[in-house]
Amino acid sequence: MTTENESTSSTPNSSMDERPLYALYFRVLLCFSMVGTLATGLHWPNLDPVISIAVIGLLFYLLLSHLLQHSLAQHEQLNIQAKLSAVDSFLIGACLSIIHLNLLPTVLFWILLQFNALMTGGNQRWLRDNICFVAGAIFSLLLLQNDWKISVQLEMGVAGLIGIATYFGVYGLYTYKRLETLKAEHKKLLSEQTTYKLRSYQLSRYLPPPVWKAINKDNSRPPPTQRKKLTVFFSDIKQFSVLAEELEAETLTDLLNNYLTEMSQIAMEHGGTIDKFMGDAIMVLFGDNDSKGAKADCRRCLSMAIAMRKRMKVLQQQWRNQGIRPLSIRMGINTGYCTVGTFGTRHHLDYTALGAHVNLASRLESAASPGEILITHESWSLIKDVVLCQDKGEISVKGFSHPIKVYQVIDFRKNLGKQQHYIEESAEGFSMYLDIDEMRNYDRERIVRTLESAATTLKAKDIVTIKK
Repeated sequence: MTTENESTSSTPNSSMDERPLYALYFRVLLCFSMVGTLATGLHWPNLDPVISIAVIGLLFYLLLSHLLQHSLAQHEQLNIQAKLSAVDSFLIGACLSIIHLNLLPTVLFWILLQFNALMTGGNQRWLRDNICFVAGAIFSLLLLQNDWKISVQLEMGVAGLIGIATYFGVYGLYTYKRLETLKAEHKKLLSEQTTYKLRSYQLSRYLPPPVWKAINKDNSRPPPTQRKKLTVFFSDIKQFSVLAEELEAETLTDLLNNYLTEMSQIAMEHGGTIDKFMGDAIMVLFGDNDSKGAKADCRRCLSMAIAMRKRMKVLQQQWRNQGIRPLSIRMGINTGYCTVGTFGTRHHLDYTALGAHVNLASRLESAASPGEILITHESWSLIKDVVLCQDKGEISVKGFSHPIKVYQVIDFRKNLGKQQHYIEESAEGFSMYLDIDEMRNYDRERIVRTLESAATTLKAKDIVTIKK
């Protein structure tokens, strides 16, 4: 069974964990190659005492360094590597000076040290090891008072040549295995990255944009609580609870998901932030994530609501063909300052908008008739020039001490065309709304007489005013 520490050694991050082992292997190869090089200068029974001491000293140093590394913790092993590497270079330089800096082994060991320093430590390691190498050679020459000359004995280079060939062969195999491991890990990381992106996309569908942006930031803090002027939208399906009792669970799920998908798509197309789904109810905010001004936000919200109402007529026909009785939605819209932020506990948070204006939008949705869009006077004042609305007077709303003036949304004025059947006008002391299609024939003459009488009275008033 693989332990946790063993399993982590196979990851790319384990390259640092393998350095002590790699340094030990390199030191063994280096020391034994140098011992072999020095041994070519020994002839039994006339042993050179200096070379003999050097051979014994290298073997003792190899054992001592191994015991030292084995006794230290992982992080301490990494720290001791720099010091041991400097000692390696110093000893190699000293040993080479013993054999009068024989040309071939000197070049071979010097190349070996250069390559190892550059591959494992970079420029600083290379500079330090070269200084130690030269220092070791000078120290040995001064201590032994050897002649300052370079000898050429090819047989002394055999051991160094074998050592350097072995080193490059093993290092090449090691590098190949590391590259294969890195390729496998890279492929795994790409797969994990793809999985992360998919999960991130799926998660983003459940969170409001401000929360998603906050999560993706480095500090990962929730959005701050703020006061913002929002246009708040609520909608639900009239008598949906009755339908839920009539339909099977699978049919009801498909119907509801289809409805919510269609409505969500319309909300996103108009730049709304879906705050939450509450069964068949939808709460959408305008002005929170990407506000373009209170007037533009309210206009986008009305455009969304009208588009939802039109799309609902298509869905009604589809449901009718499926044998499901047609359903209608009712909508409420209000504009005002709300408190927006993250609310909840340590274990469960919810990003939403709170305040009286949110409650009022919800109350208007409950008061609306099927297929009706009710808005408050605050919202109407922002869109009255582009959207035709019918004054519905004042209604009593639960939770509010005073009556609320509301308007029913008809459509965008540009959609009504020249043949529109609505006539609306309002001014100080005057308000008029006519729906010619809804007007009964026997009432038309009476309404015409009333308008003519009002016009005559208004003109007479103007004449009196001019004379005065």
